[in-house]
Amino acid sequence: MLEALGLTAGEEAVYRFLIDGPRAATELAESLDRSRSSIEEDLVALIGRGLVSRLAGTPVRHVAAPPSVALGGLLTARREELRTAELALVALAEQHRMAATDRAAGDLIEVVTGMEPVRQRFLQIQWAAGRQVRSFSTAPFVAVPPGDNTAEDQAVDRGVEYRVVLEREVLATPGVAAMTLDSVRRGVQVRVVDKLPIKLIMADGELALVPLTTEPGGEPAAVLLHRSGLLSAVEALFDAVWQRAYPLRLDASGALDEQPEPAITELDRKILGLLLSGLTDESVAGQLDLSLRTLQRRLRALMDLAGVRTRVQLGWHAARHGWA
Repeated sequence: MLEALGLTAGEEAVYRFLIDGPRAATELAESLDRSRSSIEEDLVALIGRGLVSRLAGTPVRHVAAPPSVALGGLLTARREELRTAELALVALAEQHRMAATDRAAGDLIEVVTGMEPVRQRFLQIQWAAGRQVRSFSTAPFVAVPPGDNTAEDQAVDRGVEYRVVLEREVLATPGVAAMTLDSVRRGVQVRVVDKLPIKLIMADGELALVPLTTEPGGEPAAVLLHRSGLLSAVEALFDAVWQRAYPLRLDASGALDEQPEPAITELDRKILGLLLSGLTDESVAGQLDLSLRTLQRRLRALMDLAGVRTRVQLGWHAARHGWA
């Protein structure tokens, strides 16, 4: 448990044993069933870290420093190291962004070949995401079979939003329906369409991986797109497909349910109708006897249902789908 603070398993065992009281090296060796020389090596390392000190007497005994003081100091030092690394990462990211303006076209598109390199890029894109991951999933699976995307759970746990569009055929792949159900329960937004134009995974609108080969057999290949006009076009393609895809949600029994249209209430229709007529938020809230905060919270929920990011897009979606 203390390996994160730089202790080895042997050092941790010795320190934990000394917490109960002072011990000589011989006693430690007997209790931990280890050689005295290895115990003495661990004691020297622990003394160097300020976790253990020697007591005068014969035989020489060792005592553990209070954990709140000794380990607290190590924890603070490790936090500072991580903070320094984080600042270095920010600086490197800014340096990378500034250099991007001078990149040649070839620097903005990276061709990745081989099963393992493609798989690594697929995972790395998700690890790099800070806000959002968007993806198109089509069958068959070439480099990353169902169940191998270990990065998704980690990203969702740290607050990254996932928007996934599945080709309907994918749900027929063994095991995919159960994994999709689990993803939806964890907060992943999933929609389905009959046919997708490409496979795709994109992080924050900064990186995207698009496979070049979609059939099993042969060497997998993909292109990694950095921020560029081409990546913006891919981003626009995703948004267009997302808006016409059908949401997958959980029904009353906890199973997946495909909803051709997100359910909205009569109050939602009134809100949208008044806003589309040109009224301000304050006027709409007053006419419907709502607080301004309640109105804006409901609008945020409607934008999430529609899968849009601006009110202009929400108005377009509402008009197109008969919400108002």
